[in-house]
Amino acid sequence: MQKLPRLFLFFLFTLSVGFAERQIGDVIISADIKTVAVRVSSNVDELNNLALLAFRVHGRYRLVGSGFSFDIRFTQVATNQVRVDIERDGGAKVHTEVVSGANLRNALLRAADVAVERTNGIGLKGFFATKLTFIGERTSRKEVYTSDLFFGEVKQITKDNAQALTPRWSKDGNKIIYTSFFRSGFPDIYQIDLNNYQRTSFVSFKGTNSGARFSPDGQQVAMVLSGEGNAEIYIGNAQGRQIRRLTRSDAVEASPCFSADGSNIIFTSDAAGGPQLYLMSTAGGSMRRVPTNISGYCAEPDWSRADANKIAFTIRIGRGYQIATYDFSKSGSAVQASHAPFDGVEPCWLGDGRHLVYTARDESSSRICILDTESGKSTAISPANFGPTFQANVWVP
Repeated sequence: MQKLPRLFLFFLFTLSVGFAERQIGDVIISADIKTVAVRVSSNVDELNNLALLAFRVHGRYRLVGSGFSFDIRFTQVATNQVRVDIERDGGAKVHTEVVSGANLRNALLRAADVAVERTNGIGLKGFFATKLTFIGERTSRKEVYTSDLFFGEVKQITKDNAQALTPRWSKDGNKIIYTSFFRSGFPDIYQIDLNNYQRTSFVSFKGTNSGARFSPDGQQVAMVLSGEGNAEIYIGNAQGRQIRRLTRSDAVEASPCFSADGSNIIFTSDAAGGPQLYLMSTAGGSMRRVPTNISGYCAEPDWSRADANKIAFTIRIGRGYQIATYDFSKSGSAVQASHAPFDGVEPCWLGDGRHLVYTARDESSSRICILDTESGKSTAISPANFGPTFQANVWVP
């Protein structure tokens, strides 16, 4: 898909929401002939609003009142069940299914995912039923929260009254691992069991302990430790034991992330004089620079679980930051995915391999947004009145 020029995107952005009244995180692009026109409705106001919001953020779809390719209707049939009916313009039936969820809201989002998979035409999976963990400052402290993708059922998970950072899900969605300055005043790694909300110390060595992240199979955890004098990448098991050092350099390493099959780690290192991305086998060996060729600052990588060839990361452009993607299967440089008059940082892929969540920020605020990496369309999903939100990580059921 041809990328729209940045100035044109900015023009559309200001035209559609107004420069003085703009909401940080929102970038609206022109109608794309590759979108699918859909009419979306429900017999329950709450479900109708949620369904419209879900399809509004999806870059593959365009909401219309008439002239649609598909008519998608959601009907409540029980306290935790929603029926989705899909018809083509003219009334030809495409699909009908009753979908169950943990509650009515979750059932609607699952049903909307069914609709996406039946109508997008290019093999995309749904991502609406995703769960978030993120850092929020609603209490003026950086604490860990969870919610659904559209900030329903928000729960404050930590009440450490201390700075918390980089929460990450376990594979089964039952645990969150994160960094906190709780008790010691130094960064240590903690784990919270969401079944009973018990917090346990995962790693607490001398120096800094941060950046912990589970492998896709849930059996390993990568982390950054500085106990031996320099910030290096380490790998341990899911219980925080059998920890072994992976990198050995004079540079500073950060933000480790496993490949989809768990065989490699991608991370940030300043070995080349500035932050760049490097690969290394989880079994050890030499670190290899990723030839993104897009910026002198590349950091915060995230590896897609839906497409093992794709990564997203943060780049510096001028005095600001944007999101870029890189495809290992294609020759050439990385591609700038976001083009906005605000910073875009901390990307995390959603389950379809096309969209991701990220943090949009300016001098006064930060919000979690969804970005369509194909078109550059961005939509803020965290409410402005919630307060600053950032460092979102997703769990796909």
